[in-house]
Amino acid sequence: MDAKKKRKQRIKRHKKVRGKISGTSKRPRLCVFRSNKHIYAQLIDDEKNKVLVSTSDLKIKVKKQKNEKPSSAKNKKDKKEKPLSSKLLIAFEVGKAIAKKAKELKIEKIVFDRGGYKYHGRVKALAEGARQEGLKF
Repeated sequence: MDAKKKRKQRIKRHKKVRGKISGTSKRPRLCVFRSNKHIYAQLIDDEKNKVLVSTSDLKIKVKKQKNEKPSSAKNKKDKKEKPLSSKLLIAFEVGKAIAKKAKELKIEKIVFDRGGYKYHGRVKALAEGARQEGLKF
């Protein structure tokens, strides 16, 4: 599939999602955008067409985990859990950061807009980070 066709499909998916959800001042929309290198999150009030809070991985410093390999790969029970990749870890931290900023504005409930992306990988990690900090959606 060429790049133009993929882009058209993504835009079509995003319009489908946006047709069903919208944010209010009491329950804003958490909009996610991811590029190949970065991930961005915004809380948007669609009634007033205003961005309340935004953050991205460009603003966050994350300590990278060392990739620990299991000492003995003979037994499956001995294997340790695989550490998160750096992009997933960064997305998780962005989710936590956007939740902290939302708490400062006394926002606890949001509507999650995955932006037409499938709910896995970095988008899921961002959502789990926001949930861990106390946002409800």
